[in-house]
Amino acid sequence: MNKKLIYIGDDEVNICNIIKSFLIKEGFEVELFNDGLAVLEAFNSKEPDMLILDIMMPEMDGFSLCSLIRQKSCIPIIIVSAKDTEPDKIAGLNLGCDDYLTKPFSPMELIARIKSIFRRIQLDKTHIENNKIITIGDISVNPDIKEIQFHGSNIGLTGMEFSLIYYLIINKNRAVSRSELLDKVWGFENDVETRATDDMVKRIRRKLLNAGSVIKIDTVWGFGFKIQY
Repeated sequence: MNKKLIYIGDDEVNICNIIKSFLIKEGFEVELFNDGLAVLEAFNSKEPDMLILDIMMPEMDGFSLCSLIRQKSCIPIIIVSAKDTEPDKIAGLNLGCDDYLTKPFSPMELIARIKSIFRRIQLDKTHIENNKIITIGDISVNPDIKEIQFHGSNIGLTGMEFSLIYYLIINKNRAVSRSELLDKVWGFENDVETRATDDMVKRIRRKLLNAGSVIKIDTVWGFGFKIQY
């Protein structure tokens, strides 16, 4: 089995080297970068299996880098940052990061989260192999390429937007809580303000409406969301 390749973008050299040493011991391949632009150039040359990004980096910050990469790829992204406020965490989640870890942190905790994300990806692949194109209401869902079409036209969801609505669709017979979405879609286990899910649901609703679909995401007040068709 090929080793997973992880890019680390952080201008704190000591932190990079510590993380790298732990990851190599766990069997991962690691490349280090000290500014955001270098990460982007390396990504455009060879896409890794995961990105670990600091927010405050020279040339290009982690949020901008995450946003650019999310336009072209659904690879997992973990943000590690000294910024520990709820707005920072929510911003990262809304831009499409899969997890957000505040400094200082235990390298073993980071490794646990990395392995958890890769396990979830493998489970998703297994589910995709058993469930190809899904038709629900007036849309078709292709989990293999993370695309939802309305009458043959892609409605233009980001990778995280697709993951959220896809999770609601495969759980269409029940309401899904905000905390479950944060855990299952983002892999984010810490308590954060629930506006992160609400903001993304609003964007998905707008794209469904603009496409002309009758699919709706109903809010279950005080709990979460449910797909309606």
